[in-house]
Amino acid sequence: MDRLTPKSSTRKIKSLRDPSAKMSKSDPQTMATITITDSPDDIVLKVRRAVTDFTSEVTFDPETRPGVSNLVTIHAAMAMISVEEAVSQARGLDTGAYKKLVTEAVIQRLTPIREEVKRLRSDRAHLEGVLALGNRRARELAAPVLREVQQRVGFC
Repeated sequence: MDRLTPKSSTRKIKSLRDPSAKMSKSDPQTMATITITDSPDDIVLKVRRAVTDFTSEVTFDPETRPGVSNLVTIHAAMAMISVEEAVSQARGLDTGAYKKLVTEAVIQRLTPIREEVKRLRSDRAHLEGVLALGNRRARELAAPVLREVQQRVGFC
């Protein structure tokens, strides 16, 4: 749950701490992954500390500049623009200023989702109702299969 998924034709999102590895919720480094439930302050900190390089210009070259290219991919995915548009928007910015632009795009995209998750999690009665409905539906769907298995195995 909670992973960034690019809607555009961009590449897979990479770890913020190790751009040679994909972003993964199982990564032990919490600073390597952005989750839907991260607060805006968490997102600011994680993107600000994302691995880049010593060249200040923003370009998209995953082979030689994987960290900066990962930020471009994240920006494109969150702003729902192409990688080329993301690089164009970064023109004239150094990587520090670009990280702020990426952060804004991530926060803008994830805030409504995070708020809805928070709202749903706080409504215990609603969650229990959804679980009960799912339980009932699963039992209805499984009952004929269970009966058939029981008959074939000889339990009935």
